[in-house]
Amino acid sequence: MAGMALNPIQILKQQAEEERGETARLSSFVGAIAIGDLIKSTLGPKGMDKILQSSNPAHENIQVTNDGATILKSIGVDNPAAKVLVEISKVQDDEVGDGTTSVTVLACELLKEAEKLVSQKIHPQTIVAGFRRATDVARAALQDASIDHGNEPDKFREDLMNIARTTLGSKILTQYKEHFSKLSVDAVLRLKGSTSLDAIKIIKIPGGGLVDSYLDEGFLLQKKPGVNQPKRIENARILIGNTSMDADKIKVFGSRVRVDSVAKVAELELAEKEKMKEKVGRILKHNINVFINRQLIYNYPEQLFADAGVMAIEHADFEGVERLALVTGGEIVSTFGNPELVKLGRCDLIEEVMIGEEKLLHFSGVPLGEACTVILRGATQQILDEAERSLHDALCVLSQTVKETKTIFGGGSSEMLMAHVVSQLAQKTPGKEAIAIEAFGRALTQLPTIIADNAGYDSSQLVSELRAAHAEGKKTYGIDMETGEIGDMQQLGITESLKVKRAVLLSASEAAEMILRVDDVIKAAPRQRQPDHPH
Repeated sequence: MAGMALNPIQILKQQAEEERGETARLSSFVGAIAIGDLIKSTLGPKGMDKILQSSNPAHENIQVTNDGATILKSIGVDNPAAKVLVEISKVQDDEVGDGTTSVTVLACELLKEAEKLVSQKIHPQTIVAGFRRATDVARAALQDASIDHGNEPDKFREDLMNIARTTLGSKILTQYKEHFSKLSVDAVLRLKGSTSLDAIKIIKIPGGGLVDSYLDEGFLLQKKPGVNQPKRIENARILIGNTSMDADKIKVFGSRVRVDSVAKVAELELAEKEKMKEKVGRILKHNINVFINRQLIYNYPEQLFADAGVMAIEHADFEGVERLALVTGGEIVSTFGNPELVKLGRCDLIEEVMIGEEKLLHFSGVPLGEACTVILRGATQQILDEAERSLHDALCVLSQTVKETKTIFGGGSSEMLMAHVVSQLAQKTPGKEAIAIEAFGRALTQLPTIIADNAGYDSSQLVSELRAAHAEGKKTYGIDMETGEIGDMQQLGITESLKVKRAVLLSASEAAEMILRVDDVIKAAPRQRQPDHPH
């Protein structure tokens, strides 16, 4: 019996792995901190870019970006804690659009501080309790320091312009931020308070420079009308379809038709043509002058539409068709037997326009007044892709700010403000929790430090000056990235959305808390492949 007791009991399946206690916690910390260190150089207005290259030789596309969510989405990570940070960055991007790098870096800094405390034999649950209290006071301080100009349209527009400038200041569009800030604010204010960006379409056309980009108050579709069809239509009545307009072949897999003469083949072809002619006739009974189909339109039905003076547009991808239905107020139709039940789309004018080397269809006077299109121009596809990501971030943040109108000052001032109230809480708190609360404050201070380091400024000098300014009650002071000195963010107009800052704080502390609680990592055994046909 004694001999048996010495043998370790195998609970898990063979090839399953387990890491316990300190080892599990250390591997979690190491993975999460590595992710933070990877992207912290992209933080702030002077952050650097990363090149992401595909390993697949068939798709050798490269991306040049400093967007945290894009970088983390593109790298494959195996460490479970690192996956948590990738996930919070993705959620931040989906929810508010910006702050994806900040949220990951803050979570990483919190874990760095937690690692030091764990090595001092402070229990993870004590650290978690301290972090929670610190998060609560930091959130309250953010809320108190926020400014709301929601009821004053002129001041609120200026706030939106400042938020757009601040958001775009850390992106590729920074040298034209005035131009793009105005463009994004105009686009978002057209939405009249909606946070859905479906009515704003972004079209990328290579050529020209970024400064040639503009906002078009209409809807553009990257398609051409068929041969011999009208290129311009006023008072358009639009039927949006999702139906096959190729010759109606017998679509049974592996079917064969056996004929005893060539004349019979001609009869079959004629029957197919008649069938298609009847279908086109049913479509024309809707009293339309524009037909837009998601699928292909073959030559014969295209010719029939041209004879009827109808503009027929084929292969408008699904997203294009959905957006068209939304913008023109029509329905997507697949059967055409009841014209009286179908809601047609309408617009004042459809015409073909040239932008650069591309021909596009321009829909103006659409019922959905919010609809507009942003045309992005740029030297290369990579520049256009990064410009689209930057503009999308700005549009997301602005649409969220229109919904929740409170704003807060940027440039590291809000982080320093939170760190200040957190350190005050630490001084009043007895016991070991105070050490954890202090650590939370240090992690918050790291954000302005990294922003200053990325610009090549003396971060320790700047952050100590900033801390002293906040201790004197200058709550709006932050780092002026143009001059490398501390300054009043209110005068400089460095404004951010409260919603973004709050999401960064809460998501980062929750993710750090979650990783901190881990004391066991279990990897399941790989599934054994069974032979397909056992004999």
